[in-house]
Amino acid sequence: MSLIKAFTGLRPAPGQATAVAAPPYDVLSSAEARERATGKPYSFLHISKPEIDLATDVDPYAPEVYAKAAANLAQLMAQGILQRDPNPCYYAYRLNMGEHQQTGLVAAASVAAYDQGRIKRHEFTRPDKEDDRVRQIAATKAQTGPVLLAYPRSEAIDALLARASEGAPAADVRADDGVRHRIWVIAEPASIAAISAAVEALPALYIADGHHRSAAASRVCAARQGGGESAYFLAVIFPHHQMRIMDYNRVVVDLNGLSEEELLRRIAANFSVEPARALEKPAQPGEFRLYLPGRWFKLTIRPDLVPRSDPVARLDVSLLSDHLLTPVLNIRDLRSDKRIDFVGGVRGLIELQRRVDSGEMAAAIALFPTRMEDLMAVADAGNVMPPKSTWFEPKLADGLVSHVID
Repeated sequence: MSLIKAFTGLRPAPGQATAVAAPPYDVLSSAEARERATGKPYSFLHISKPEIDLATDVDPYAPEVYAKAAANLAQLMAQGILQRDPNPCYYAYRLNMGEHQQTGLVAAASVAAYDQGRIKRHEFTRPDKEDDRVRQIAATKAQTGPVLLAYPRSEAIDALLARASEGAPAADVRADDGVRHRIWVIAEPASIAAISAAVEALPALYIADGHHRSAAASRVCAARQGGGESAYFLAVIFPHHQMRIMDYNRVVVDLNGLSEEELLRRIAANFSVEPARALEKPAQPGEFRLYLPGRWFKLTIRPDLVPRSDPVARLDVSLLSDHLLTPVLNIRDLRSDKRIDFVGGVRGLIELQRRVDSGEMAAAIALFPTRMEDLMAVADAGNVMPPKSTWFEPKLADGLVSHVID
């Protein structure tokens, strides 16, 4: 059971990468995607969000939407905008966001390894989201959105990717958000063999983002009885020490009937509470920032409340839920409770302050980012993380490499 293999990638023709590349399908609403794709006939949003080419009142999960995705993909291939490599390849993928850089590998990852737990997951999936990806894959006969994976420290793989990403890239795209995406084709048989062997030597790979895409690929593989390319799914695999998880913060609609001073007194049972400087992020695990209208506070969990031996319970997202959100604010289910919302750290603490000062929210809580080592520990234990535990930046682009399974 090999972890990965090379594949014949479907990529933008020379000079077309900027016209094709698009944000991931799940970070834009249909309205946002429609606006982004206006005047851009080759944008991959016509495949990943095909409802933008239909009437605005069409259900985005209607059968005609998936049929439109297939038709749009076929059209871009017929026009030569997307072309399939003649021989199996790997691809080096480099992301630059400001001063941050990470270099990974685009590969076809084994569904069998996923099913048997060697490609490890850390989240539950929702059936409706799985169904959506299953229908998309079945209609297009391709995996058009990569699963983000991490590999544990391997100097051998790092060195191979560094060599593979020398010279001019096959694609070089500066996205609207300023992130730079570069792709290098790895076609030499010796390089492919060396990468395959180095990855195979790893004990496991870890899903960072894309649990619904990998689960959908497993279902499609089972439906096809494991035949051909459906036995693999599109993945981009980065070294875990290069990946960046940003804070995933919380905002709450009300204080559960408490005054601000009563709230602070209740919190003080489990946290030290002291004034904090404005827009100052938590400096370490176990430390939080609470914003009430016009006031910032530093919260530090009592050390005796941190269960060091439990990889899930010791996470800051768990400590916050177990010792503040649930007992103080009566927020018990992060998946369904309408009194809480979540703000990715890429928006900064200023967004938390804005949402409270506007009156939309009563309070905001900023967290220290989950660490990759913590994510991997949870996966190794066979457990799942609480909802909204991780926010990865930079995001991958859709359309730079796709995996055809027909």
